[in-house]
Amino acid sequence: MKNNRREFLVRSTLLGAGLIATPWFLSSCESKSGNSTTEGENAEKDASKMSPLFRISLAEWSLHRTLFDGKITNLDFPRIAKQEFGIEGVEYVNQFFKDKAKDMTYLGQLKQVCADNGVTSVLIMIDGEGDLGDLDNKVRNQAIENHYQWVEAAKYLGCHSIRVNARGEGSREEVSKAAVDGLSRLADFAKERDMNIIVENHGGMSSDGGWLSGVMKTANRPNLGTLPDFGNFCLEYTDTGCKEEYDRYKGIAELMPFAKGVSAKSHVFDAEGNESQMDYPRIMNIVKDAGYKGFVGIEYEGDDADEYKGIRQTKALLEKIFATMG
Repeated sequence: MKNNRREFLVRSTLLGAGLIATPWFLSSCESKSGNSTTEGENAEKDASKMSPLFRISLAEWSLHRTLFDGKITNLDFPRIAKQEFGIEGVEYVNQFFKDKAKDMTYLGQLKQVCADNGVTSVLIMIDGEGDLGDLDNKVRNQAIENHYQWVEAAKYLGCHSIRVNARGEGSREEVSKAAVDGLSRLADFAKERDMNIIVENHGGMSSDGGWLSGVMKTANRPNLGTLPDFGNFCLEYTDTGCKEEYDRYKGIAELMPFAKGVSAKSHVFDAEGNESQMDYPRIMNIVKDAGYKGFVGIEYEGDDADEYKGIRQTKALLEKIFATMG
């Protein structure tokens, strides 16, 4: 888990201080090179009458190495999602267009790329805009206001949500109270724009499913929910890795009642194509049993330098599981 967004942000800070998505049955649409084929297009038409249980989207972080290396840009992302992987729903990460939240020319270009490729913008994952659970009222107020621009940008792009972080330093009770305040006020702003605010288990207290579900219950806003991530349940990191981890299956079950999105994190695959660090069928059954029917967002975060391969492996695994669910 060396490359997750939280750890990247922490490392960067330290250095600086000194769909409508393609459903499961379209796996055959991809050739070995990842490009769509006429055969794949025909398969899509033949399967169009079917109603998949879930829709697949692609989280932009899956391509973070490729993006940071400058091989592609955020404007390329929707096209790549569709043409390379047959995925028609995209989840942006604000790091890759950090200064463009209010740039309507840029956002218009991004919106047009989506339209040209038949891609739906699902959500924007927001990092680096302040802690919504900060105990300092002034700091928390600024964090809330910093997120306003992303609510507006996401609305313009056609997203249903922005993903935020519920961080803060203090006791569980203190941070919970502050997070309820910060998230509630941001959700009230978003409600006026018919937008959702969703919180990911993303390190610290937010990776405690019981704590985060408690925040959701207390805040009690219809447009405030969660983005359960299959892999982000480390409560405390050290230089050598995760020191303490929350039970992922318990955590996902606790967060699913509030879910407005699902993040299918993946790292390593075995010879049979299964994710070797977690029980994907078990997780997807938890998701299904919660009554969830929205997007399942692929977020490949493995150490394999071939991110395209990791995305395809994750998609194939999800398709295989979906096929058994009916």
